[in-house]
Formats: sequence, C-alpha cells, structure tokens
Amino acid sequence: MTSHKKLIIHTDGGARGNPGPAGIGVVIADDKKKVINEIAEYIGETTNNQAEYRAVLRAMEEAKKLDAEELVFYLDSELVVKQLKLEYKVKNKELAPLFFKIYNLSQQFKKVTFFHVRREFNKAADLLVNKAVDKYLNK
Repeated sequence: MTSHKKLIIHTDGGARGNPGPAGIGVVIADDKKKVINEIAEYIGETTNNQAEYRAVLRAMEEAKKLDAEELVFYLDSELVVKQLKLEYKVKNKELAPLFFKIYNLSQQFKKVTFFHVRREFNKAADLLVNKAVDKYLNK
C-alpha cells in the first residue's frame, strides 16, 4: 500500500433516535484532496457522540495502515472537536474510553489536528453514515 505522509480526513457519526441505530462515515484523502478511501459502517445501537468518536477512531486505525504521519480531521460536531483538542473535559463515562483510545493512537502520528466545520462542508462523510444505517435498517 502506498504511504501518504499527510491525510485530510472528514468523519461523521450519527444515530437515529440518539441512542439508536448508528453508523460512521469516513472520507480519507491525500494532501492534494484526492480520495483514497471511504468507509461506511453500521456500528450498532449507540449515541450520536459515541458514533462521532468511533468514526475518528476508525479513521485513525485506517491512517495507521496507510503509514500516515500527519492527520487533519474535519468534523461537524463542535463538542467532539473541543474535547479532542482538550478544550472541554470529557465528562460522559461512555465517551471517556473512546477519547483515551483516540488520544493514545494519536501519539503514534507526528501531528494530528481537529477542525470543526459546518455540516454542509461535511456532506460526503454524512452521506456515508446514512448509507450504512439505511443498509442495516433495510435488510
């Protein structure tokens, strides 16, 4: 597999009902914005925030396989971005283990940054979330 030093990653997670049937969407692109991989996965019953975290975790695992050194994340969940940037504390006991997994995994990269974007700038990842949940619900 080709090594990509810097990856641009859009992630999204969502649950229908919060908690409810949930999915993650991940779009991984190289530094020239060429899409390398897209992930749409159903993750079971969970909350929106847990799904957001699971999407970031899944993207990091994929980035590790691609031998990436720098990750630039774009999420439309302001809460999750602020928690991952250590601006807000993670008080939810279900989110804490996911936060620590992400934090520990992030130490394996030279640089990881998180940016909040408005939902309309995260459409591709959002589409993948809905695709995963719809596929599960329509089985």
